[in-house]
Amino acid sequence: MTDVDQQRAGGTTADPARAEPGAPPDGSAQRGAAGVGRVLRAAVVPLALIGLTSLAGVVLGRVYAGDLLARLVIGAAAGSVLVSVAARRLPSWLVAPVSVAAMAGWTLWSLRLAAAHAELPGSLLEVTADAARNGIPRLLTAMIPVEPTPDTVLMPVVAAWLAGLAGAEVALRTGRVLLGYLPAAGLYGAALYVVGPNAEPAIGATLAFVAVAAVGLAAPTGSPAGGDPAADLAPRVRAAVRVRLAATAALGVALVVGLTALLGPVLARQVDGRPVDPRRYVEPPQVQTLDENPLIRISGWALHPEQKLLDVRTVRPGGAGSVRIRLAVLSDYDGVTWRVGATYRNAGRILPAATPARDSTVETVRQQITVADLSGRLLPAVATPSEVSGARVAYDPATGTLIRPEGLTPGLRYTVTSERERPDNNLLATANVPAGEEVARVLRVADGVPEPMRRLAAQLAEENGAPYARAAAIEQFLAEHYRVVADAPSGHAYPNLGFFLFGPRNAGGQRGTSEQFAAAFAVLGRLSGLPTRVVVGFESTGQGPVRAGDAYAWPEVLFDGLGWVAFDPLPRPDNEPRPVEEDFRPTPEDPPPSEAPAPTVEPTASPEPAAAPDGPAGQGGVSTPVLVAGGGGGLLLLVGALLLTLLAMRRSLTRARLGRGDPGQRIAGAWREVTDALRLAGRPIGDDLAATEVAGQARQALLDAHLRRSGGRPLDPDPAANGDGHQTPAGAGQLPGGPAGSGAGGNVPGIDELAALLNQVAFAPGTATAAQADHAGAVAATYVDGLRAARPWWRRLLWSIHPGPLRRR
Repeated sequence: MTDVDQQRAGGTTADPARAEPGAPPDGSAQRGAAGVGRVLRAAVVPLALIGLTSLAGVVLGRVYAGDLLARLVIGAAAGSVLVSVAARRLPSWLVAPVSVAAMAGWTLWSLRLAAAHAELPGSLLEVTADAARNGIPRLLTAMIPVEPTPDTVLMPVVAAWLAGLAGAEVALRTGRVLLGYLPAAGLYGAALYVVGPNAEPAIGATLAFVAVAAVGLAAPTGSPAGGDPAADLAPRVRAAVRVRLAATAALGVALVVGLTALLGPVLARQVDGRPVDPRRYVEPPQVQTLDENPLIRISGWALHPEQKLLDVRTVRPGGAGSVRIRLAVLSDYDGVTWRVGATYRNAGRILPAATPARDSTVETVRQQITVADLSGRLLPAVATPSEVSGARVAYDPATGTLIRPEGLTPGLRYTVTSERERPDNNLLATANVPAGEEVARVLRVADGVPEPMRRLAAQLAEENGAPYARAAAIEQFLAEHYRVVADAPSGHAYPNLGFFLFGPRNAGGQRGTSEQFAAAFAVLGRLSGLPTRVVVGFESTGQGPVRAGDAYAWPEVLFDGLGWVAFDPLPRPDNEPRPVEEDFRPTPEDPPPSEAPAPTVEPTASPEPAAAPDGPAGQGGVSTPVLVAGGGGGLLLLVGALLLTLLAMRRSLTRARLGRGDPGQRIAGAWREVTDALRLAGRPIGDDLAATEVAGQARQALLDAHLRRSGGRPLDPDPAANGDGHQTPAGAGQLPGGPAGSGAGGNVPGIDELAALLNQVAFAPGTATAAQADHAGAVAATYVDGLRAARPWWRRLLWSIHPGPLRRR
């Protein structure tokens, strides 16, 4: 058929020069552009949800080593939202199981990646079971920067996936975008709380969170089924609906602006505030038992010098030379034994960077150490370690020492990189030593010092004024007058040190191992005003085996600007010791019995908490009533969890104040309980008041509170009912919280006793006893119970969950 015939038949023929095979019909380009626009608009909310959830991982990742955690959380956020988008056409009850299955796959892959990154041994099943049991406690006790291991990434990854799932289902399936932001906002707040004061304020991330949320809210969204919900209505009805929507939007904007104006100044004042660190409420593992005190093992090692303990390979600048491998730092001495007394937190491969002393140089030392016959949990390393691989460790930043919680085993091989400090010896002669509360621990001298030892310390200090001169004099005195022997009995209590220093030579005195030399130097140094400690370790060439004969102890002294400086009071091999009687003539003492370590009992493992079962998946589609009910229930659960958390934190704070520390710290904690109770009762006390004045205000506060509760009944005419002349309400007989005279009654005698104990602690440190601390705790508890019982019932409910005492230092 010709073209003319086709035209006559009513057909059309395209110009071959202008038409191409497969070209879209007229209007298809516009429809394609409109489809692309709808897809882009529909992608705004999912991308916003992914961004909000990912920002929580970015904030939390600031306290992690590397960026592995942030990448895993971003993957969990993207995966959870994309699964909900892909399953949008499925019934709502089917989405949760599908998403949880995908979450399990992503979580297992994340744990495997974290285990490989941390070089942890064991199968994936073992790693997963260990992470599930210990995820939360290890996350809160881990040393910062936190190593991204399976137990420290499990909870963030699972929480991010669940937050993305909940937010996507609410925002995409029901169209409630703002409500869908709540899970991501809660996760972001939890990340900020976990980070606490351990990182700089997350100002940039917070601004990004607000910006992403605003973009998601500004995107045009239709009904859950798509399209304009008012498109099918009559023109008049449609106009009324749109006017109502506009009015509602305007009201919402006004409400947001008003809340911003009211809460903005309050939030602005909190910017410079120091957030609470949740790690303060978690007790990290400690090593304080005698079996972890290697000082008492020096004598045993000296009797078997050929025993192989370690094998070492060292890489360092400067070539060959001996190197000291540190095992333990002992800072606490009670007159009987030196103790480790360190607080260890679980750490990853990257350890917190130590601040070097101002006038010292730092060199990097890298060692590969293989354990042979060394036992215990203390992990040898050159001071101060900065990176450890090949073993899971816990670290004490105060002393720079390591432990392996599982204990050392033959064949254990690990690599440790240390930053070794070298002080400038030219500055030692003029260096001073620090003083005050920060170094009180290494200046403390226990009661019972033998008088000859005090006289010797005073003689050496009198002849040498500068701190370094005093330390050098003690070092020289010990090196010139005493002999090192391998068969000296173990022991470093006061009687042992007294016999070592002043006992007759023919009876075994004036001879010992490095244990007695280091302990005697440290005690004499503290008696001379020097902050000292004892270190146990090994002297090694840096290459080859380290044997028991290489173990020894040495003392260290803390100098301003130079840090801890080691001293060597051991005599030279060719030096014949001079009799002590030539320079000092004390009264001789009888030789004490050898000090033997007390048997220790390993603590039993605490029962593992049972995992809470998962709740059932929702049934059917999400309707508005179900959504409201679910949101209300979730809000109630959140509020309940918050109240329970505050209650647990308050009780933990009270237990810590009344039960931990020495008697002086416990008495001070009891006093803080009383002052916090006065603040909670609306009777705050000034910082300029003396303890006796505060006690008077405390008595009056309790009497006034009971008088208000009793309806203003007249007072007993007996002014002796109160120690300061205040009267007791008639007919009271007994105030709430305890009988009269017990600390919550009319005369409140215990408050005056507590004030006297506080003054004793302040002006005579170290004189308080454990019995006095127990009495102070009982007085504080009785007073707080009495003051709380006198409050109205609704104030009594709020008393135990008030966050005020948690914020005050």
